[in-house]
This record gives sequence, C-alpha cells and structure tokens, in this order.
Amino acid sequence: MAGEHYILECKGISKAFGGTQALKNVELHLKAGEVHALLGENGAGKSTLMKCIIGLYKPDEGSITFDGKPYSARGPADAINKGISMIHQELNPEPHLSIAESIFLNREDTRGPFLNKKLTNQKTEEILKEFDFREAPTTLMEDLTLAQAQMVEIIRAVSCNARVIIMDEPTSSLDSEETEHLFRTIRDLKKKGVAIIYISHRMEEIFEICDAVSVFRDGTYVGSRSMEGVTREELISMMVGRKVDSIFPKVDCKIGDVLFKVEGLTGKGFSDISFEVHAGEILGLSGLVGSGRSETMRAIFGLDPLESGRMWLEGKEIHIKDPYEAVKLGIAMVNEDRKNYGLCLNRSIRENISLPNLPKKQKGFLLNQRREKQEVEEVSKQLTVKAASIEDEAYSLSGGNQQKVVLSKWIMANPKVLILDEPTRGVDVGAKSEIHTLMCKFAAQGMAIIMISSELPEVMGMSDRLLVYHEGKTNGEISREEILNGEATQEVVLAKEFGEK
Repeated sequence: MAGEHYILECKGISKAFGGTQALKNVELHLKAGEVHALLGENGAGKSTLMKCIIGLYKPDEGSITFDGKPYSARGPADAINKGISMIHQELNPEPHLSIAESIFLNREDTRGPFLNKKLTNQKTEEILKEFDFREAPTTLMEDLTLAQAQMVEIIRAVSCNARVIIMDEPTSSLDSEETEHLFRTIRDLKKKGVAIIYISHRMEEIFEICDAVSVFRDGTYVGSRSMEGVTREELISMMVGRKVDSIFPKVDCKIGDVLFKVEGLTGKGFSDISFEVHAGEILGLSGLVGSGRSETMRAIFGLDPLESGRMWLEGKEIHIKDPYEAVKLGIAMVNEDRKNYGLCLNRSIRENISLPNLPKKQKGFLLNQRREKQEVEEVSKQLTVKAASIEDEAYSLSGGNQQKVVLSKWIMANPKVLILDEPTRGVDVGAKSEIHTLMCKFAAQGMAIIMISSELPEVMGMSDRLLVYHEGKTNGEISREEILNGEATQEVVLAKEFGEK
C-alpha cells in the first residue's frame, strides 16, 4: 500500500458504546474511481465505520484522511459539503416532500427570499431523465414504492457531486432491471473518478461490480483483496470465520394436504390470481418488483382491500378484512419493510415479540408477565437472536437479528400459513443460512410457507414450487424437480418474469 494515493483512508479506528467494542483498530483504503466492497456479517462493524466517516459518530481512536488531508465531519450535511455522501439501507424520506424537494433538500433554488420551485422542478426533471426515472418531480415521496424511494436517494447522492459515495445495500429493494440501471450509473461514476464504498450481502453483485473488497468480522479488520482471483468461498470464510456449507440448506419435507387456497384474487396491482399451498410446502413467488407479488400477499393478509376472489383455509372458506382477523385465523406475514411495518424500534425485544401474542398471555385483564418472559426467552433462543437481554431495544440490533425478532413474534403465534416477503433482505450470509434452516424446520412441522424473494438463487434454492409473476398476473409454475434437473435455469425464470411464456 506504500506509495499509493488513496482518496479516503481510515487507520486504527476504534469505537465503543458502553462495554461493547463496536470497532477495534480497523482500517479502510479507498482509491479514486474504485468500487470497494465492504463485507461482514450483521454486527461486524461496517455501518459503525460508515457513521464515523459521515460524522454521526466520533471515533475513540484512529484517523481519517480525505484526499491526503485530515478529515472529520460534524454530521451528514457537513460530510456532503466536503464531498462524501451516504445512501442508507433503511430509508427515512420525508413523506410530504416532493421528489424535487427531496433531491434538493438543503440545496434549494431561491428567488430572493422565496423558493424557486419552478427552477427546482426543471432541474429535477433533467436529472430524472438521465436516470430514466419516470415519475414527475412533483410526486410526493409517500406515493413512491420502496424501490422508487431508494432510487431517489441514489439520484440525490449523485446530484451532490460527491467524490465518495457510500452505498449500503443499494439494491435491496430493486428488481433486476433497476439493479442493472444502478450498475450502469456506478460505471459512469467510476469513469468520472468517483469512489464508491459498496456494502452488500449479495455476492453475485460484488463479483460483478466491485474492484476490491475489505472484510470485517466482530468489529475487527480481517483483510482486503482484489476481486481478481478471490473466490466466493474465501470471502465467506473470511466473513464468518468458518465454512458455510450451504447458503440454501433446503430440506425436503413431507408435503401434506392443501392447507390454503385462493381463486381469482383481484386487487390493486394484481388480477385473477389462483394458487394453492400444501402443509409442509414452501411456495416461492418470483417476479420483478411491482409485478404484483407483494400486493397479492398484502391483500390476503388484510392490509389492502380485495376487489374479488375467494380464499379457503383447511377446506373452509374465509373472509379477511384486516390483519387482526388474519392472525386469528392462523395466517401471519413478515413484511419486507421491517423498520416501518415489522418492528417498534424504540421498544424492547420482549415487547416486539409479545405484541401480536398478548391475548394468549392474559389472566382476565392482567398480563401473565412470567409466562410472557419465559416464552419470549424460548423463541428468541430457538431463532438464535443475538442480544445481551430480551429487554434490549430493537433499534440496537443488527439487521439480521432484527429480522429474527420479526420472525419470532409470528412463530410464537404458531401460524398455519406463514407469508415471508423478502425474508433475508439486507441480512448477512450467516444469518441468511440460519433463516433458511428455520424455514425448513417450520415446514417440517406442517406449516405452509409462501416466500417472496427478488434473489433468484434464493427463491429457486428454497422453493418446492415456484410461481412466476409478470405485470400483475402469474406467468407459469415451476417445480423443484425442473430446477434440480436443470430444465428451469435462472435465465428461464428471468425470461418468464419479463413476460415470455
């Protein structure tokens, strides 16, 4: 590394929170025009280092240099002014701002003392065209999908003319087409000399888009590698300190009778959907973001209204008006957006897991707190939630452990049908493998599981059957046998996602 010029260097960075050492003497070296992957399990210290770089945290020890000069930021706005921008995995857009207002927040055009909205909208329209983003500049952020909001964040960072952009799981809400568009943008930025720190758990993306990789484990720096010559197995071993034999540990379970069936379901974003799922079966739903997969499941769970169609559970026709009724019947759903819909982040692990299960723990009007604590301890141990105590607040957990808490609360409800919408989004390779193992365990107990995933290797690796969505309708069904014998490749599934028969 001697003699090389780095746009950003972190040396000997340490950071502790109380008795927890989040970072211990870590380093990072980033060249101009380089896409540098940052790998590590959830809780490895990646996000803590990034927060030190953008000024949310002050390191206890160590130094940061930017373009050869000592660097520190008083906060994200100061970091942006100095040339470093970060796109967070968990988005916090202001819902009542327009796209234009969000992109130019704190950089507004003015005419005297007044905002020049017309000019801001014109400039935004030009930027959106560059990204082939087809929403109007005046569209409110609350009216965008998660994927669209993610793209607005990316556009905002690029429009700030940042010299270093930190991307934390930037494709977690994007479909394959949007991901390819992002990669084109990244390649253009590279040509302009912009350096990118790319945090992702999707190995195939790292090998496609990144030039180098640094690996963190348990708050320490493990090492850096050029992407040329490094193997997937070597990186996983560096990340977890052990070999992970199978990322998709699918166990074939006994498939029972039809447990849940729908016929002719029609609602906002989908029409005439019919399928059935058996006890012990994992039914995968594949398709581009916005193809109607999540919309169908939201309507089944009672989050959105159904226009028409019928549903049966254990042979008996059911009608669901709201999630409370769905849970009472034995249908649970883990939403893709765990932050806004799955967790109360400022509440404890115990409170989050107990929330949908409180009626079962009541004695008259009183809560049986001893029973509640005992059952929460048991389920969090079963799902290997890593925390010092079940009284720890949910926001203090890593992404993988937050996801396990969401799973725990529904597993405690002992559902007959479990809907998982992007269950491993933003989760590291070790936690991902654990969640897949748990899915097989639940299926073996006779639960019917419906899994939505935008990761083709995951949905193909974990499903007994696969339904492919295209523009609000199903466009084919693929059996596990077809996947295992090579008849149904990723290319075949992707072609169906794009509408081919």
